[in-house]
Amino acid sequence: MLNLNGITVRLGGRTILDRASAALPPRSRVGLIGRNGAGKSTLMKVIAGFSEPDEGSAEMPRGARLGYIAQEAPAGQATPFETVLAADIERAALLAESEIATDPHRIGEIHERLIAIDAHAAPARAARILVGLGFDEEMQQRPLESYSGGWRMRVALAALLFSEPDLLLLDEPSNHLDLEATLWLENFLKSYRATMVVVSHERDFLNNVVDHILHLDKGKTTLYVGGYDAFERQRAERLAQQASARDKQLAERAKLQSFVDRWRAKATKAKQAQSRLKMIERMEPIAAVVEDPSLSFGFPSPQELRPPLITLDDAAVGYVEGTPVLKKLGLRIDPDDRIALLGRNGNGKTTLARMLAGQLSPMDGTMTTSGKLRVGYFTQYQVEELDTGDTPLEHMTRQMKGATPAAVRAQLGRFGFSGDRATQKVGSLSGGERARLALALVTRDAPHMLILDEPTNHLDVDAREALVQALNDYDGAVVVVSHDRHMLALTADRLVLVDGGTATEFAGTLDDYTDLVLGKGQSQATATEKPKASAKDARKAAAEARERNKAMRDAVKDAETEMKKLEARRSEVDRAMFDPASANKDDAKRTMSELMMLRAQLSEGIEAAEARWLEASEALEESQAA
Repeated sequence: MLNLNGITVRLGGRTILDRASAALPPRSRVGLIGRNGAGKSTLMKVIAGFSEPDEGSAEMPRGARLGYIAQEAPAGQATPFETVLAADIERAALLAESEIATDPHRIGEIHERLIAIDAHAAPARAARILVGLGFDEEMQQRPLESYSGGWRMRVALAALLFSEPDLLLLDEPSNHLDLEATLWLENFLKSYRATMVVVSHERDFLNNVVDHILHLDKGKTTLYVGGYDAFERQRAERLAQQASARDKQLAERAKLQSFVDRWRAKATKAKQAQSRLKMIERMEPIAAVVEDPSLSFGFPSPQELRPPLITLDDAAVGYVEGTPVLKKLGLRIDPDDRIALLGRNGNGKTTLARMLAGQLSPMDGTMTTSGKLRVGYFTQYQVEELDTGDTPLEHMTRQMKGATPAAVRAQLGRFGFSGDRATQKVGSLSGGERARLALALVTRDAPHMLILDEPTNHLDVDAREALVQALNDYDGAVVVVSHDRHMLALTADRLVLVDGGTATEFAGTLDDYTDLVLGKGQSQATATEKPKASAKDARKAAAEARERNKAMRDAVKDAETEMKKLEARRSEVDRAMFDPASANKDDAKRTMSELMMLRAQLSEGIEAAEARWLEASEALEESQAA
């Protein structure tokens, strides 16, 4: 269906795509992936015909219709419903012609064609797509100019899906969607009948929608069969083979070079030496497998506070006096909580997040917070408001007034901005790098609680995995709003549904919520039903569970600390055994037998600490699952 033939694109003297080639099968659903800045959007624009490559071409069958969302969102007085219907150009043209046609034969042809393309069912289909993307009946009839850019981009997506092109191109389609709309889109695309290429960094989305992965790396493209997990397995195998092949090649080169160095000057061996030298020159170097060391997140650990951090008691919150967005809020947040806020956009998730961050005060009821509580609140607006003319170092220096240059550099380093990266202009950073900088800024004072509103937008898959790891290592509370189910599944252990003007605990799992959204599972009333036990008994049980879990977490942490301490000491002993000149004074005085005995003792201590860690970790997991 689509052939990429040696596509090369150069921008500003830099090669973005380097003879990228692939043959995509008909009706395949292809996930285009790669690191931020790899050139995915550039390749999509070449395929769509919006950009001319320096070399090569993208070819598809003659007459095939291509669909791609323009960069500018639709606007004006037209409604979302009218905009989506107008996307079927043939239907719109036939209906317009039917109004003025006078030739009976032509009128018959028009009506036959309208029947063939199922034109009469189009309004119902347009409405279903808009509902799936979050537009109720009233919203479908409002003018586009009354909507924000994000909502208008949803209309553009709805129009594209409605038009049913033969080749559908989607570049980060879920960036403007909430979790609920993302689930609907995923379900819609599973049954899409034509060829599709989608740029996405969401692991679950890729696993559930695509049947091929086109990986873009260093300007080259490689096509893999299967979803993202299958790609990861195949890629790991290829990298392992590459690393092994490179090691063998380096060993062979060293062996040949040794012969050349030894015998080049000897007349009887000169010919053999020259032959081996030519063999070295003919070897095609195998690239080393390199990981990006700048891809990191490291949230500073806060000082411990007694629970609870925040308690809401019959609270109400909103923006207009006397008109609350949410009311009857009863919520307690403790230092070890990991909470995901669920619910469609417009239901009040951001309002609740702003209240917890201290940006909005309760209209009614009470909100009690710990006196020393510090909150780090991340939103996409902070990413957009970064001064593009300044550097990360200048941004952080302004925010950390009075801090030493070393402390400022250390905070930037936790998020991958070490060395020269700290002095790059923000305008030259990718969207993912700007998101990392914004996270570095909001966590500069080691907050006790992080509130993250769509933190994964603009982050590639590897960066999202690094963020998940950092959140799991973080010692404070986390409240997160995200459409990335993979991240939610790995970081959140409490689900709070914001719906119907309030927020309630969701009793099921994330999979249960997915089924609920898609109409496959329990009713919302059942899922959010509160337990029969009294609130006092529930709080008491929760407090007891937290106390038990705290002791177990402390045991896990103590065992980890002991292991690290003993392993560091064993490394010192190893240094003394194999490189005495670099050893500390005490170890340098020991005999080899003393060092070996000491090493054996340390190894026994490490094994004992590992056993304690394993026992404590299992006990903690069982307690949390109970």
